[in-house]
Amino acid sequence: MKGDRVEIVIDAGDNTPRTYEVVATKAGRRVDIATRRGLVEVSEVTRSGTPVRTARFMASRILALVEHPAADRIVEGDEEPE
Repeated sequence: MKGDRVEIVIDAGDNTPRTYEVVATKAGRRVDIATRRGLVEVSEVTRSGTPVRTARFMASRILALVEHPAADRIVEGDEEPE
């Protein structure tokens, strides 16, 4: 959904961590996360499942992976706006 984003914080080897963001930029797109063979792949995907943009990181270097859902989506346990 437009507005979905995933923030990835990695250890790049120096004293400061680096932060990357993958965002669903258009309506109908979403952000998918897959872990395969020591790699974490974060992709912006169309409705049909075609990846538009992909970022790959070594799983051993990831310090944090934070998913930020779009603001207009209702999360389980939250109340509906009146």
